[in-house]
Amino acid sequence: MHRKGILYGAALSIMLLFSLSAHAVNQTVGDNNMNRTEICKRNFRTLFKGEALTNTGTDPEMMQILQKYIFGEIFTIGELDMKTREMLTVISLSTQQTLPQLKTHAQAALNVGVTPLELREVVYQCAPFIGFPKTLNALNTINEVFAENGIKLPLENQTQVTEENRHEKGLTLQQPLYGTEIKDALRGLPENMGEEAARLLTEVYFGDFCTRGVLDMKTRELLTIGILVTAGNWDTLSSHIKGSLKAGNKPEEIAAAIIQCMPYVGFPNGLKALKILKAEME
Repeated sequence: MHRKGILYGAALSIMLLFSLSAHAVNQTVGDNNMNRTEICKRNFRTLFKGEALTNTGTDPEMMQILQKYIFGEIFTIGELDMKTREMLTVISLSTQQTLPQLKTHAQAALNVGVTPLELREVVYQCAPFIGFPKTLNALNTINEVFAENGIKLPLENQTQVTEENRHEKGLTLQQPLYGTEIKDALRGLPENMGEEAARLLTEVYFGDFCTRGVLDMKTRELLTIGILVTAGNWDTLSSHIKGSLKAGNKPEEIAAAIIQCMPYVGFPNGLKALKILKAEME
């Protein structure tokens, strides 16, 4: 029975994937007569200012599969705009520390209209989930891209809190989406350390980071989905799917965000995340 349940769940996820794909081809491709090769070439030019499927390099077969899959198919699934897709890609690559690919997609993000401030904020959003060392690696990478584009550093300060109000402002963002979930879960730890950990979450994640300018909470929650799918943090993903829905993201937007990350994290993580979303929708 357990094996049948796993297979049934995977089948449901795959059905959702193909349903989204069929819907998206009619909604976002622009020309319904374009095949995936033509779509790939068009999207690649927009993103990278170059040509796809050139049949050059040491592994042209892999690049054929990769480029048609990502830019010819994944980019047609759901109604996410190209800016959002690249922000999700950047956050996934930052999470897994694939820095050469991050550099390429940071440039692509700028090419499709992600502003330097937005791009920096996408990477900042990673810190509470993947830790500061990895976030600093990703920041160093995007700063290289900024320098190559003549963008002056440091960028404009986006801090919106003070030492005196960071807890209050963090709580204002946290409570409508998550209530006292973490505080309740950690109650009873020795020497009130659970309360201390809950306070740190409120003040650092919601206070220091989520109050910052440029990105709204709806966008931050969608990007967080990308982090958690990449990291395979399923319990936290379930919680943030609920929070993302409360922040105003539609189920189809969350599904498209998960699928956007799938080429970078693999099918197991992608399908698992879609099953978690499906469970939250029931």
